[in-house]
Amino acid sequence: MKSFGSLVYCFSLLLVDLARSYAPHDPSDILAQSYAQRRNNALPHRTLNPAATDSQCRSRPLDLVFIIDSSRSVRPGEFEKVKIFLADMVDTLDVGQDATRVAVVNYASTVKIEFLLKNHFTKDSIKQAINRIEPLAAGTMTGMAIKKAMDEAFTEKSGARPKSKNIAKVAIIVTDGRPQDQVEEVSAAARASGIEIYAVGVDRADMRSLKLMASNPLEDHVFYVETYGVIEKLTSKFRETLCEVKVEIVQDPCMCEARLAFQRQTQTSIQDLNAKLAAVTRKMEQMQNMLGRM
Repeated sequence: MKSFGSLVYCFSLLLVDLARSYAPHDPSDILAQSYAQRRNNALPHRTLNPAATDSQCRSRPLDLVFIIDSSRSVRPGEFEKVKIFLADMVDTLDVGQDATRVAVVNYASTVKIEFLLKNHFTKDSIKQAINRIEPLAAGTMTGMAIKKAMDEAFTEKSGARPKSKNIAKVAIIVTDGRPQDQVEEVSAAARASGIEIYAVGVDRADMRSLKLMASNPLEDHVFYVETYGVIEKLTSKFRETLCEVKVEIVQDPCMCEARLAFQRQTQTSIQDLNAKLAAVTRKMEQMQNMLGRM
């Protein structure tokens, strides 16, 4: 009986040792685990909803000036298509006094600033102003229009933000013809002043002139469509270019780190537990053999 009592005593010690190996070695481990669990339960995953970002730009604010050709070659119906394109573009932007500001420069033989960056800060008011624009007819003085935009539309007096604000200045030129003045030097001056230029050519537009006006890389800043009837297709292209919207799931990094630490600790505990169970099994088999011989 004394041998049996010793065996029972040894078995109880093994069970105590097994329980200790499974329990956390430090009270702080329990606190860390419960904190991670509370954090995981309390903090939802932060996501950007594709439906919410599909029609609006949620990136950097811009000082954006449209420079539109309304010369004689642009028929009234086609000019209406240009205005629809501008309105669609406005709809994709995050417009506001502290967000994107919009202006329009209209040109033919003469140049007219239709409204300035400081005039409208809501989408509705901008679209109403666009709807009121009338074509100027006659020639195509694209260089003159770029210079007027640089000298008058992109100034702080007209509503452009100061350089210290680091607000991107963007010009989008829409034309269907060959400029009747020089565009290379004035475009270079505009780019040197910090204006990023996109050139959109329609139908009979001169591709060489578009490339002389646009910023580099040209493949990202020169666009061409065959007719004004399909110019609205460029809206999504500009949305990608100007807004750079990325729809993705973003997890809290602290959540990930806590979860990985807990998983690693749990895996180690399970491995220790398996080793202890194997040892207990061997001891029990030895005890059974000893009891069988008594």
